[in-house]
Amino acid sequence: MSPEFMQKTKLVYVWSLRNASADKAGQYVDYHGERRYMKSPLEYLAHALDHTPLGDHYSLEAVICDDDPASARDRENIKEYGFTPGQGEHWFYPPQLTVQGRLMNDLLENVPSSYRALPLGDSQRPAGKSDFERRLGQRLHALQAEVVVLDGLLVILDELVRPGADFHRRIVNIHPGITRLESPYERRGAYATLDALYGAKGKKVIDWTTRETIDIPVVDMTGASFHYVDNGIDSGEVIFDVLDTPIAPDDTILELRWNNFNNSLFPALEQGLWVLARRQPH
Repeated sequence: MSPEFMQKTKLVYVWSLRNASADKAGQYVDYHGERRYMKSPLEYLAHALDHTPLGDHYSLEAVICDDDPASARDRENIKEYGFTPGQGEHWFYPPQLTVQGRLMNDLLENVPSSYRALPLGDSQRPAGKSDFERRLGQRLHALQAEVVVLDGLLVILDELVRPGADFHRRIVNIHPGITRLESPYERRGAYATLDALYGAKGKKVIDWTTRETIDIPVVDMTGASFHYVDNGIDSGEVIFDVLDTPIAPDDTILELRWNNFNNSLFPALEQGLWVLARRQPH
Protein backbone atom coordinates (compact mmCIF):
# COMPACT_ATOMS: atom_id res chain seq x y z
CA MET A 1 0.00 0.00 0.00
CA SER A 2 1.40 3.41 -0.93
CA PRO A 3 2.09 5.80 2.00
CA GLU A 4 -0.60 8.31 0.97
CA PHE A 5 -3.32 5.65 1.42
CA MET A 6 -1.89 4.08 4.55
CA GLN A 7 -3.73 4.53 7.83
CA LYS A 8 -1.20 5.62 10.42
CA THR A 9 -0.95 4.02 13.84
CA LYS A 10 -1.70 6.52 16.59
CA LEU A 11 1.33 6.81 18.86
CA VAL A 12 1.43 8.37 22.35
CA TYR A 13 4.67 9.02 24.22
CA VAL A 14 4.75 8.93 28.04
CA TRP A 15 7.76 10.03 30.09
CA SER A 16 8.93 11.43 33.41
CA LEU A 17 10.55 14.85 33.07
CA ARG A 18 12.54 14.18 36.24
CA ASN A 19 14.28 11.28 34.51
CA ALA A 20 15.08 13.36 31.41
CA SER A 21 16.35 16.10 33.72
CA ALA A 22 18.82 13.68 35.31
CA ASP A 23 20.09 12.93 31.78
CA LYS A 24 20.57 16.67 31.08
CA ALA A 25 18.41 16.20 27.99
CA GLY A 26 18.59 19.15 25.60
CA GLN A 27 21.87 20.38 27.09
CA TYR A 28 25.54 20.11 26.21
CA VAL A 29 27.39 17.83 28.62
CA ASP A 30 31.03 17.14 29.36
CA TYR A 31 32.29 14.23 27.28
CA HIS A 32 35.94 13.13 27.62
CA GLY A 33 37.34 16.65 27.39
CA GLU A 34 34.79 18.06 24.96
CA ARG A 35 31.12 19.02 24.94
CA ARG A 36 28.38 16.99 23.29
CA TYR A 37 24.66 17.57 22.91
CA MET A 38 22.46 15.19 24.91
CA LYS A 39 19.60 14.42 22.55
CA SER A 40 16.57 12.89 24.22
CA PRO A 41 14.81 9.81 22.81
CA LEU A 42 11.81 12.06 22.16
CA GLU A 43 13.85 14.42 19.99
CA TYR A 44 15.31 11.44 18.15
CA LEU A 45 11.82 10.05 17.58
CA ALA A 46 10.64 13.39 16.15
CA HIS A 47 13.51 13.33 13.66
CA ALA A 48 12.76 9.71 12.68
CA LEU A 49 9.07 10.47 12.11
CA ASP A 50 9.96 13.45 9.92
CA HIS A 51 12.96 12.09 8.02
CA THR A 52 12.45 8.33 7.64
CA PRO A 53 9.58 6.18 6.33
CA LEU A 54 8.63 5.52 9.96
CA GLY A 55 6.54 8.68 9.68
CA ASP A 56 4.40 6.96 7.03
CA HIS A 57 3.36 4.40 9.63
CA TYR A 58 2.91 6.42 12.84
CA SER A 59 1.25 9.65 13.89
CA LEU A 60 2.47 11.14 17.18
CA GLU A 61 -0.71 12.24 18.95
CA ALA A 62 0.51 13.44 22.37
CA VAL A 63 3.46 13.55 24.76
CA ILE A 64 2.34 12.94 28.35
CA CYS A 65 4.45 13.46 31.46
CA ASP A 66 3.55 12.16 34.92
CA ASP A 67 5.42 14.79 36.95
CA ASP A 68 3.40 16.60 39.61
CA PRO A 69 3.57 20.42 39.74
CA ALA A 70 2.22 20.24 43.33
CA SER A 71 5.17 18.11 44.45
CA ALA A 72 8.09 19.97 46.01
CA ARG A 73 10.34 17.01 45.21
CA ASP A 74 9.37 17.05 41.53
CA ARG A 75 9.87 20.82 41.39
CA GLU A 76 13.36 20.40 42.82
CA ASN A 77 14.24 17.56 40.46
CA ILE A 78 13.36 19.54 37.34
CA LYS A 79 14.23 23.04 38.55
CA GLU A 80 16.59 23.62 35.60
CA TYR A 81 13.68 22.98 33.21
CA GLY A 82 10.34 23.63 34.84
CA PHE A 83 7.15 21.81 33.93
CA THR A 84 6.50 23.67 30.69
CA PRO A 85 8.79 25.27 28.10
CA GLY A 86 10.13 28.63 29.25
CA GLN A 87 9.71 28.04 32.99
CA GLY A 88 13.35 27.11 33.52
CA GLU A 89 16.76 27.86 32.10
CA HIS A 90 16.64 24.83 29.79
CA TRP A 91 14.17 22.61 27.97
CA PHE A 92 14.42 18.99 26.89
CA TYR A 93 14.59 19.72 23.17
CA PRO A 94 14.97 22.82 20.95
CA PRO A 95 12.10 25.27 21.57
CA GLN A 96 10.89 25.27 17.97
CA LEU A 97 11.11 21.49 17.47
CA THR A 98 8.37 20.25 15.17
CA VAL A 99 7.14 16.76 14.41
CA GLN A 100 4.93 15.90 11.45
CA GLY A 101 4.10 19.55 10.89
CA ARG A 102 3.21 20.42 14.50
CA LEU A 103 5.13 22.08 17.28
CA MET A 104 6.22 19.49 19.79
CA ASN A 105 5.23 21.92 22.56
CA ASP A 106 1.62 21.76 21.35
CA LEU A 107 1.55 18.01 22.00
CA LEU A 108 2.58 18.26 25.67
CA GLU A 109 0.13 17.03 28.32
CA ASN A 110 0.32 16.26 32.03
CA VAL A 111 -1.28 13.36 33.91
CA PRO A 112 0.40 13.66 37.33
CA SER A 113 1.20 10.57 39.37
CA SER A 114 0.41 12.53 42.51
CA TYR A 115 0.08 9.41 44.68
CA ARG A 116 3.90 9.37 44.87
CA ALA A 117 3.68 12.11 47.50
CA LEU A 118 2.24 9.56 49.95
CA PRO A 119 4.67 7.53 52.09
CA LEU A 120 5.41 4.05 50.72
CA GLY A 121 3.46 2.35 53.51
CA ASP A 122 0.46 4.69 53.41
CA SER A 123 -2.85 2.83 53.16
CA GLN A 124 -4.10 5.32 50.53
CA ARG A 125 -1.17 4.77 48.18
CA PRO A 126 -2.60 1.74 46.28
CA ALA A 127 -5.85 3.62 45.63
CA GLY A 128 -3.86 6.66 44.52
CA LYS A 129 -1.83 4.59 42.08
CA SER A 130 -4.99 2.99 40.75
CA ASP A 131 -6.48 6.46 40.23
CA PHE A 132 -3.38 7.54 38.30
CA GLU A 133 -3.61 4.54 35.98
CA ARG A 134 -7.35 5.17 35.52
CA ARG A 135 -6.74 8.81 34.54
CA LEU A 136 -3.87 7.87 32.23
CA GLY A 137 -6.00 5.17 30.62
CA GLN A 138 -8.87 7.60 30.09
CA ARG A 139 -6.53 10.00 28.30
CA LEU A 140 -5.06 7.25 26.16
CA HIS A 141 -8.56 6.17 25.18
CA ALA A 142 -9.52 9.75 24.34
CA LEU A 143 -6.44 9.99 22.11
CA GLN A 144 -7.34 6.64 20.52
CA ALA A 145 -3.81 5.48 21.26
CA GLU A 146 -2.81 2.28 19.50
CA VAL A 147 0.83 2.17 20.60
CA VAL A 148 2.12 3.83 23.78
CA VAL A 149 5.88 4.31 24.19
CA LEU A 150 7.24 4.76 27.71
CA ASP A 151 10.57 6.56 28.07
CA GLY A 152 11.97 6.77 31.59
CA LEU A 153 8.54 6.63 33.21
CA LEU A 154 9.39 6.30 36.89
CA VAL A 155 6.19 4.45 37.72
CA ILE A 156 5.57 0.69 37.49
CA LEU A 157 2.26 0.20 35.68
CA ASP A 158 -0.08 -2.58 36.75
CA GLU A 159 -3.77 -2.32 35.92
CA LEU A 160 -3.21 -0.85 32.45
CA VAL A 161 -0.98 -3.70 31.31
CA ARG A 162 -2.57 -6.77 32.89
CA PRO A 163 -3.71 -9.55 30.52
CA GLY A 164 -7.20 -8.63 29.35
CA ALA A 165 -6.71 -4.89 29.99
CA ASP A 166 -7.39 -2.55 27.09
CA PHE A 167 -3.70 -1.61 26.77
CA HIS A 168 -2.19 -5.04 27.34
CA ARG A 169 0.59 -5.45 24.72
CA ARG A 170 -0.07 -1.95 23.44
CA ILE A 171 2.31 -0.25 25.90
CA VAL A 172 6.03 -0.62 25.23
CA ASN A 173 9.14 0.69 26.94
CA ILE A 174 12.56 1.78 25.73
CA HIS A 175 15.09 0.77 28.38
CA PRO A 176 18.82 1.67 28.52
CA GLY A 177 19.98 -1.89 29.12
CA ILE A 178 19.58 -5.46 27.93
CA THR A 179 16.59 -7.00 29.72
CA ARG A 180 16.93 -10.68 28.70
CA LEU A 181 17.68 -12.60 31.90
CA GLU A 182 19.74 -15.17 30.01
CA SER A 183 22.12 -12.48 28.70
CA PRO A 184 25.45 -11.86 30.51
CA TYR A 185 24.80 -8.18 29.72
CA GLU A 186 21.39 -8.06 31.47
CA ARG A 187 20.70 -4.73 33.20
CA ARG A 188 17.14 -4.23 34.41
CA GLY A 189 15.72 -1.51 36.61
CA ALA A 190 16.44 2.11 37.44
CA TYR A 191 20.14 1.47 38.12
CA ALA A 192 20.85 -0.09 34.71
CA THR A 193 23.41 2.50 33.59
CA LEU A 194 25.17 2.70 36.94
CA ASP A 195 25.16 -1.09 37.14
CA ALA A 196 26.88 -1.20 33.75
CA LEU A 197 29.56 1.23 34.94
CA TYR A 198 30.31 -1.01 37.91
CA GLY A 199 30.41 -4.04 35.63
CA ALA A 200 33.04 -2.42 33.42
CA LYS A 201 35.25 -2.20 36.52
CA GLY A 202 34.68 -5.84 37.43
CA LYS A 203 32.22 -5.05 40.23
CA LYS A 204 28.63 -6.02 40.97
CA VAL A 205 26.52 -4.05 43.43
CA ILE A 206 24.66 -6.42 45.75
CA ASP A 207 23.09 -3.70 47.94
CA TRP A 208 22.21 -0.37 46.32
CA THR A 209 21.56 1.24 49.70
CA THR A 210 25.12 0.69 50.91
CA ARG A 211 26.72 0.25 47.45
CA GLU A 212 28.31 -2.97 48.71
CA THR A 213 29.98 -4.77 45.80
CA ILE A 214 31.50 -8.12 44.94
CA ASP A 215 34.15 -8.87 42.32
CA ILE A 216 32.97 -10.29 38.98
CA PRO A 217 34.52 -10.73 35.51
CA VAL A 218 34.63 -7.45 33.61
CA VAL A 219 31.52 -6.78 31.46
CA ASP A 220 32.45 -3.89 29.20
CA MET A 221 29.41 -3.69 26.90
CA THR A 222 25.83 -2.58 27.36
CA GLY A 223 22.83 -1.92 25.17
CA ALA A 224 19.14 -1.11 25.09
CA SER A 225 15.83 -2.95 24.86
CA PHE A 226 12.46 -2.11 23.32
CA HIS A 227 9.98 -4.37 25.10
CA TYR A 228 6.34 -4.84 25.98
CA VAL A 229 5.39 -3.57 29.43
CA ASP A 230 4.01 -5.93 32.03
CA ASN A 231 3.63 -5.30 35.76
CA GLY A 232 7.22 -6.25 36.52
CA ILE A 233 10.42 -4.23 36.28
CA ASP A 234 11.61 -4.30 32.65
CA SER A 235 10.39 -7.90 32.48
CA GLY A 236 8.12 -7.79 29.43
CA GLU A 237 8.72 -9.64 26.18
CA VAL A 238 11.57 -8.13 24.16
CA ILE A 239 10.55 -6.76 20.76
CA PHE A 240 13.99 -5.57 19.66
CA ASP A 241 17.27 -5.02 21.45
CA VAL A 242 20.70 -3.68 20.52
CA LEU A 243 24.01 -4.49 22.23
CA ASP A 244 26.42 -2.01 20.72
CA THR A 245 27.74 0.26 23.48
CA PRO A 246 31.31 -0.23 24.72
CA ILE A 247 32.04 0.99 28.26
CA ALA A 248 35.33 2.59 29.25
CA PRO A 249 36.34 2.18 32.91
CA ASP A 250 36.65 5.96 33.26
CA ASP A 251 33.26 6.80 31.72
CA THR A 252 31.03 9.03 33.80
CA ILE A 253 27.35 8.17 33.98
CA LEU A 254 26.49 10.95 31.49
CA GLU A 255 29.25 9.87 29.10
CA LEU A 256 27.89 6.34 29.14
CA ARG A 257 24.32 7.60 28.75
CA TRP A 258 25.39 9.62 25.69
CA ASN A 259 27.15 6.61 24.19
CA ASN A 260 24.31 4.23 24.94
CA PHE A 261 21.64 6.55 23.58
CA ASN A 262 23.48 7.02 20.30
CA ASN A 263 24.84 3.50 19.83
CA SER A 264 22.06 1.28 21.17
CA LEU A 265 18.94 3.02 22.51
CA PHE A 266 18.07 5.17 19.50
CA PRO A 267 18.47 2.22 17.09
CA ALA A 268 16.43 -0.04 19.40
CA LEU A 269 13.64 2.55 19.56
CA GLU A 270 13.47 2.99 15.80
CA GLN A 271 13.82 -0.68 14.90
CA GLY A 272 11.37 -1.72 17.63
CA LEU A 273 8.75 0.60 16.16
CA TRP A 274 9.41 -0.95 12.75
CA VAL A 275 8.77 -4.40 14.19
CA LEU A 276 5.45 -3.21 15.63
CA ALA A 277 4.53 -1.47 12.37
CA ARG A 278 4.88 -4.78 10.52
CA ARG A 279 2.57 -6.39 13.09
CA GLN A 280 -0.17 -3.78 12.78
CA PRO A 281 -3.26 -4.90 10.82
CA HIS A 282 -3.10 -1.75 8.68
